[in-house]
Amino acid sequence: MLHCSNYGKKYMLYQIYEAQRSLLEPFSEMAQAASRVFTNPSMPVSHLPYAKRIAAGYGLMHRLAKNYEKPQFGITSVFTDGVEVSIHERVEMDKPFCKLLRFKRYADDAATLQKLLNHPAVLIVAPLSGHYATLLRDTVRTMLQDHKVYITDWVNARDVPVSEGRFNLDDYVNYVQEFIRKVQADNGECHVISVCQPTVPVMAAVSLMAARGEQTPSSMVIMGGPVDATQSPTAVNDLATQRSLDWFENNVIYRVPANYEGAGRRVYPGFLQFSGFIAMNPNRHATSHYDYFQDLIQGDGESAEAHRRFYDEYNAVLDMDADFYLDTIGTVFQDFKLVKGTWDVVSPEGKTERVRPQAIRNTAVLAVEGELDDIAGLGQTQASLALCTNVPEEKKQYYKVMGAGHYGIFSGRRWREKCYPVLREFILRHHMHIVAPQRLHDSRPMMENLERREMISDMLAATAPGAAPKTPAVGKPRAKAQTKAADTKKPASAKAAVRKTAPAKRASRAAPVKAKATTPAATKTTTAKTVPASRVRKPATARTASKPVAAQPVTTWRGPAPAKTRKS
Repeated sequence: MLHCSNYGKKYMLYQIYEAQRSLLEPFSEMAQAASRVFTNPSMPVSHLPYAKRIAAGYGLMHRLAKNYEKPQFGITSVFTDGVEVSIHERVEMDKPFCKLLRFKRYADDAATLQKLLNHPAVLIVAPLSGHYATLLRDTVRTMLQDHKVYITDWVNARDVPVSEGRFNLDDYVNYVQEFIRKVQADNGECHVISVCQPTVPVMAAVSLMAARGEQTPSSMVIMGGPVDATQSPTAVNDLATQRSLDWFENNVIYRVPANYEGAGRRVYPGFLQFSGFIAMNPNRHATSHYDYFQDLIQGDGESAEAHRRFYDEYNAVLDMDADFYLDTIGTVFQDFKLVKGTWDVVSPEGKTERVRPQAIRNTAVLAVEGELDDIAGLGQTQASLALCTNVPEEKKQYYKVMGAGHYGIFSGRRWREKCYPVLREFILRHHMHIVAPQRLHDSRPMMENLERREMISDMLAATAPGAAPKTPAVGKPRAKAQTKAADTKKPASAKAAVRKTAPAKRASRAAPVKAKATTPAATKTTTAKTVPASRVRKPATARTASKPVAAQPVTTWRGPAPAKTRKS
């Protein structure tokens, strides 16, 4: 009887919350409509003495009662070296509990494309601790200036059917390993950044890969995470240590109601997590909402919009799978298994492996902490450097962001002006400039067809998994012939160069272009009738000139990489 009562409770709280949300939703919409009525100059009521206050009150009511859905990254373009490049967000891997997103950068300039190709590839592991990955929007936008960026986009557990099975901390570690291998396979090498909660599973993932002799990331940046939660305990640490796992399971774990795809799944609901966030700093949030009310009265649209942007992100929360949440509490905050060396992870094949950070040897480590961090206290992240005992000291670095709280180390002015330059320099210092053969092969058409601007998007799309052409194996006669042709400094003629550097199909397509470029009359005709002066590009002219084009040592693939760049 008691079991049935407890089982019913697991459903009822979530059901009560959903009923309350459904009840408040129409009132929220009505409040928004009323606010617009009292601010519309064409409506007579907007000219009443207290119209602005009434409108502000309705506006605040709408914000407090509305339902906050998952935000979008909304990054459409960034500037790199003063050149604006377009951004396309796409899914590289789609797993039940997480999607690996890539922010693909587009450009139609040869010099810019060359720079983008040589930029380091960075995997940002977003936290699974209540908020969506879009919380790192500022991190992603800033990193895109100088890096190829991937990010983990964790799925709301209430939207994952029970048939997909459970998701625990071991699964999280295995996901991270898969994503690292994917980024390395696509780009030759990878740099990984973990923010807050994932610092522990990311260290575990890299440690396990190193112990197996796999290629590990060239660098690992650990930011504001509880690697050693015994150092400078915060309110978060105290709550985890003062309660037992049974208490957490009985008081914060509930089942998803029937109106979601994940009906019946045991989760730590997002609305309970949000209540915890507010309870940590209730006065600060109350003051923020009151300031928003005053901004609406005074007509300060800029400040009001800044408030809306922040809380649209902050109020959007997701459910976490119960197994993952309870595993994290026990492993990280109660048993401290990583620092004690007692953590065992089960692989997808069912093999149990011990996590040993001392197995990491070739991955540079940067630990970043905020001076005023009230989530992960000072020293908790720095402990990662002491755990990696076999990483050379010259590959270790510690940086404390002065005046920054927890969010300040990855978002806002301090992140952009203080923290990011340190990360950029550290990653570049340990970047080995490896370009995967497939990536290099796929990039050549983009470099050689710049005059056909309308085709660039299609050629870039051809680099997507499953659509890319198969790369010839390194060491085969064809690969050697192409390399030899690329090294030829001065071909006898344009037609001879075509015969040396391309197969028959490519020669038949490229020969007429080369002939025009080397014949004065043809060049004059093409310039006058076919190609307007505004579309003539210096890179294209350089390619048809009699002088040879300087080779690009970074991107030319001449066979297997040197031994020092192939270490794990």
